[in-house]
Amino acid sequence: MYGAPLSHKSKKIMLLGSGELGKEVIIEAQRLGIETIAVDRYANAPAMQVAHRSHVIDMLDSEQLRAIIEQERPDLIVPEIEAIATSVLVELETEGYRVIPTATASRLTMDREGIRRLAAETLGLRTAKFEFANSLEELHAAVAKIGTPCVIKPIMSSSGKGQSVCRTPEGVEASWNIAMEGGRAKKARVIVEEFIHFESEITLLTVRSISGTTYCEPIGHIQKDGDYIESWQPHTMSEQQIMDAQHMAKTITDALGGLGLYGVELFLTADGVYFSEVSPRPHDTGMVTMATQDLSEFALHARAILGFPITGVRLLTPGASYTLKADREQVEYTISGIEEALSVPNTQVRVFGKPETKVGRRMAVALSSAETVEEARSLAKQAAGKLTLNFD
Repeated sequence: MYGAPLSHKSKKIMLLGSGELGKEVIIEAQRLGIETIAVDRYANAPAMQVAHRSHVIDMLDSEQLRAIIEQERPDLIVPEIEAIATSVLVELETEGYRVIPTATASRLTMDREGIRRLAAETLGLRTAKFEFANSLEELHAAVAKIGTPCVIKPIMSSSGKGQSVCRTPEGVEASWNIAMEGGRAKKARVIVEEFIHFESEITLLTVRSISGTTYCEPIGHIQKDGDYIESWQPHTMSEQQIMDAQHMAKTITDALGGLGLYGVELFLTADGVYFSEVSPRPHDTGMVTMATQDLSEFALHARAILGFPITGVRLLTPGASYTLKADREQVEYTISGIEEALSVPNTQVRVFGKPETKVGRRMAVALSSAETVEEARSLAKQAAGKLTLNFD
């Protein structure tokens, strides 16, 4: 059901997508003696800086993707971003390659339409009402049906790119343009979602390993323009909310199958828990686990995909993360204030090493622990505030 561990001679993984999350996965895999290959669409991506080898290709190009996989012949193919020609992964899986968690799971979760239809229509999970549109004209009709305010997203994007809240019918065209600019799919298609008035939103990290399904303590987070700014663990929830959240997480991850860590995003509302999205890999909000758990989400993912046992996850301390984001596009930059940030008690800093900045791009994160979540959030925000991006 969960797969078998790699044999002693099988020690090569290929990461498709090499950002800051992939970088931590590579480090954890190498700690277990694994040969690592990082692939992305641009050179010197964070994970490339620590991998044994790296390649730059257009991962939406089926021929390029197949060629590099056949050249390297990895034991595990580990997708880490949305913009991948997943049809090739499906083909390669039938030819004997192992895709994490599975090729079908990668295909469904890379596409908001696939995962939303699976969750709502097949599995019966509670979600916001939704419609899809292929053109501006169809979008006007979809918004009229859902009502405003509503959330409009491209069916494929990362880190909230292309997402906006459409508050009036007059804002439909602007939201369409934002989605077209931020989407990564080759086709113009968006999802329109009912605006959920939630009390909080969480990520429930759910691990499928040879030991069964394990859950991390819930992670609360705050997003802006669809991308997270800060997160904390644990997030306070009622016993019923936790039961409902774990039920939803197990239902969707069992349906997707395979081995690895899933980031299940949920809304907590006055009338219950709603399913939002799921990622078949470590989640950006889960970076906080590097300061809170005995095994970070990256260590858990590496163990799970390699077929090693996971006997449990311990929360060692409350903690929080707070990001440093860029406000412009620039190739030459430096980050100062690290010494000052590290002077904040119980605080770590991770500088991602991205080769250039872009508007809204995460460049570093501060991680703090404390006796309470509230204190940890204050420390992480204070530390992140001492970090400064400098441009020549």
